[in-house]
Amino acid sequence: MRARATVSYDGTDYSGFQRQRNATTVQEVLETALAQVTQDTIGLVAAGRTDAGVHALGQVIAFETDWRHGVADLERALNAVLPADVAVRDVAEVDTGFHPRYDARARHYRYIVRNAPVRIPIGRRYHLHVPYPLDIHRMQEAAQRLVGKHDFATFGQPTRGEETRRHVFRAAWSPVPCTSTGLGTGGQEEALLAFDIGANGFLYRMVRSIVGTLLDVGQGRMSVSEFMEALASCQRSRAGKTAEPQGLCLMRVDY
Repeated sequence: MRARATVSYDGTDYSGFQRQRNATTVQEVLETALAQVTQDTIGLVAAGRTDAGVHALGQVIAFETDWRHGVADLERALNAVLPADVAVRDVAEVDTGFHPRYDARARHYRYIVRNAPVRIPIGRRYHLHVPYPLDIHRMQEAAQRLVGKHDFATFGQPTRGEETRRHVFRAAWSPVPCTSTGLGTGGQEEALLAFDIGANGFLYRMVRSIVGTLLDVGQGRMSVSEFMEALASCQRSRAGKTAEPQGLCLMRVDY
């Protein structure tokens, strides 16, 4: 059968999703678990190739297997042998033609920024600490200009081919209560900011490049009009510094 599964992982200790030589990746860990459970060599394909240090709640994979004990048992068996920072859920049988990357209609990412003068070590693996003041209203105004069909060459490189136009359905900043971590933070609930973006596809490092440039807008180093000029220029040199990977998470993939 052909199986599909949703995968969650903490990407901190991995050199990205895609298998590499001389580096531990999420794909390698998943394929090792599949081999251990099924006693067969199984290759898998995924919806996206997240970079080193990037996390996922809703990565989607697919693979062929001769497993005969049902998808629920396969899910339990895989989670029993996977390391603590990788888990599978929603394992299901799908049509033989299903491809998690090419059949995807949209992908949704979230980037977390902790905007506070002093860094808080707890959670550092999942957010970018920004110590200087940010104007979230200006950042939101610039983010809204990303919605629609644009050429995003300023913010990334195509993962295949040369096409750099993408359709962004949503791009928005919002405050996230720090107490959502389950830990008290001394009244700094406003310090966590989330940037949510959904599109029919993304260029290589596009989200992190957009976030880095929006942080320039929030700091006052770039105006909203200059942000739009940078987008229209299709020149990578016009983008801000690419934001670090630990704040980024692939939330879900739509089909």
